[in-house]
Amino acid sequence: MKPEIELYDTTLRDGSQGEGINFSALDKVRIAERLDAFGIHYIEGGWPGSNPKDMEFFKQAAGRKWKHARIAAFSMTRRKGVAVENDDLMRQILEAETPVVTIVGKSWLLHVTEVLRAKPDENLAMIGDTIRYLKDHGRTVFYDAEHAFDGYKEEPEFALATWQAAEKAGAECIILCDTNGGCLPEEIKRIVTAAKDKLCTRLGIHTHNDIGLGVANGLAGIEAGATQIQGTINGYGERTGNCNLTSVIPVLQLKMGKPVLPAASLPKLKELSEFVDEIANVRHDPRQPWVGQTAFAHKGGMHVHAIDRVARSYEHSQPEAVGNFRRVLVSDMSGRTNILLKAKELGFKLEPDAPATRTITDQIKRLESEGYEYEAAEASLALLMGRTLKQQELPFSVRGYHVSMRRDGADSVCEATVKVRVECKEAHTAAEGDGPVNALDKALRSALVEFYPQLKNVVLTDYKVRIIESSTGTSARTRVLIQSSDGKREWGTVGVNDNIIEASLQALVDSMEYALLRG
Repeated sequence: MKPEIELYDTTLRDGSQGEGINFSALDKVRIAERLDAFGIHYIEGGWPGSNPKDMEFFKQAAGRKWKHARIAAFSMTRRKGVAVENDDLMRQILEAETPVVTIVGKSWLLHVTEVLRAKPDENLAMIGDTIRYLKDHGRTVFYDAEHAFDGYKEEPEFALATWQAAEKAGAECIILCDTNGGCLPEEIKRIVTAAKDKLCTRLGIHTHNDIGLGVANGLAGIEAGATQIQGTINGYGERTGNCNLTSVIPVLQLKMGKPVLPAASLPKLKELSEFVDEIANVRHDPRQPWVGQTAFAHKGGMHVHAIDRVARSYEHSQPEAVGNFRRVLVSDMSGRTNILLKAKELGFKLEPDAPATRTITDQIKRLESEGYEYEAAEASLALLMGRTLKQQELPFSVRGYHVSMRRDGADSVCEATVKVRVECKEAHTAAEGDGPVNALDKALRSALVEFYPQLKNVVLTDYKVRIIESSTGTSARTRVLIQSSDGKREWGTVGVNDNIIEASLQALVDSMEYALLRG
């Protein structure tokens, strides 16, 4: 059944224009396959002829069967002064062999006269000639009306004439683009409504996020009558990005009652968002609406107390609907309910009125006042609870350590020695590293592996340092957050001290201890 609203994904073309985003041809194929399985209706693969990677993608795409999506190639209207049949752009887009082609053309008279340096009538001919030519070659043609809103605001009659030229030539959908991303939702609504009154062809909406309204403007276009919305996964795109489909999709489906995907797809949204970030080698934004790690995280004691009784009292939607989950954070703002829920999540059973519950709550508040931070260090929090409840025996202890740094010719050499005790046995090891913390990590791991070979699989994946009291200069307290992994899971630990090496060792010790106790 054809959906009321069609989703057009341009992550592989418009999204890849974002700073720091770079996809290989294989990356594009993998993302397209995941988008297709998710249920996206149109996937824009790139601009044929602009680079070898895009042509390789279209070659690969032509040999695959797509379950839900139709693949689209993107290009522009024929060039000024060139007959459409002689334009290399037309040859290249046909060689992509996609069932859908999307052509961009000018709606803003400023661009026609000052950028293209063409006459208005020639611009109209460029639009019409291109669409007719591609339709004659059996393609479904979408027309992206670039700068549609800025053009309409300055010269409404000319902008409308360009859209009418596309309609007359046979475009199946005319997409109005807020290319500069500077419009307000009421402007989008007004102009889409005006276009709908004058055109019979279906309308689409394509917005950018330059003033933070990319999603709001896309949804405003839908409310005004557009039936196709274009965007990118995670909002990738030129400058500050495009309309974010990971926000648009659940809003359409859950808030506006406009089903756009099969029911089984929406719970895979967070997974899709993280997959695309992983392929792009971009750290997932924890504050993304709907799919971010903090989207359904609760910290304030009053909030946590309420959601423990009625989840929707502080949640606009069920996190599971988009594949996310509720998180309870523990900090100096925590109430007893935070501690109880977090303890349950971490595998501990606490009673509301038990002395241990009050002890743990007081400890956390005291330690956070000293600079500890447990929101990103849940492994350290789990160890704190286990020690307080006396449910966990220390698997080892560090009896001493030494870290040194020396200059050796043009190179600096960092060396660390660590002495650990396991039951009645001791190990004393030394290691060199790229820096003092790396050397300390290697030495500690080397000492412990003698007793616990499974620690060979544990690696440090991230290391962050935060100066807590910068006003005290070089004597300021330092907080170290470490992220570790054994290849199957990740966990965070924290250390705080006036000495960065001591703080780092605390976090490293917690990391190893947690790996052993939760192995």
